[in-house]
Amino acid sequence: MNFNGTFELEETTVDEVWLALSDPVLIADALPGCEFLLHVEHEDVDFDELAERAAEEDAELTGDPEVIAARAFREGEWYAGLVQVSVGPVNPTFETVVHIDDRDQPRMEASGEGTSGDSSFEMASWMELEATDDGGVAVAWGTEADVFGKVAGMGQRVINPVANRLVKRFFSEVQSRLRDLQLADAAPEAGESDGQGIVDRLLGRSNESS
Repeated sequence: MNFNGTFELEETTVDEVWLALSDPVLIADALPGCEFLLHVEHEDVDFDELAERAAEEDAELTGDPEVIAARAFREGEWYAGLVQVSVGPVNPTFETVVHIDDRDQPRMEASGEGTSGDSSFEMASWMELEATDDGGVAVAWGTEADVFGKVAGMGQRVINPVANRLVKRFFSEVQSRLRDLQLADAAPEAGESDGQGIVDRLLGRSNESS
């Protein structure tokens, strides 16, 4: 199954959106049905332990670039999340593990898989940011997914609207967080103490994330 589209965020910049989408805590907060999204050392994950860890960490949303830099997505690393999705009469909760394949502003690529009882999926996805003429940012995205089990039996005509609805809600929430946290205002200017190094890490310009 193939899913793709473009969502426009208003009154923001590519740097600001990239900063927001670098933060696993913001992603988990904005993604409908996501209980947590955490960095893990490898793809073999104990989700019961992760749920306990998520409850203990209780990370908060922030506009502080240093805090985001410390927990930002890293190329070559694994992340695990628990996400509930409503597909017709079915409400599976997927134990999902994602690998960041490539991360270099303005593009990020990831792959992963998820399982939930009698349903599962494998996917490869990407997103790319581009400034618009009216002072916003267009986020182009695409996903190729193989879906198995009960959810797959519903067919793409049922799954497509669900995927599009989730993406629309997600980016609407991201837009709201951008306004609330004022990430661009919080980011240090080039030339400030340690400022450029922090910004470079967040924007994927350092050796570890480019």
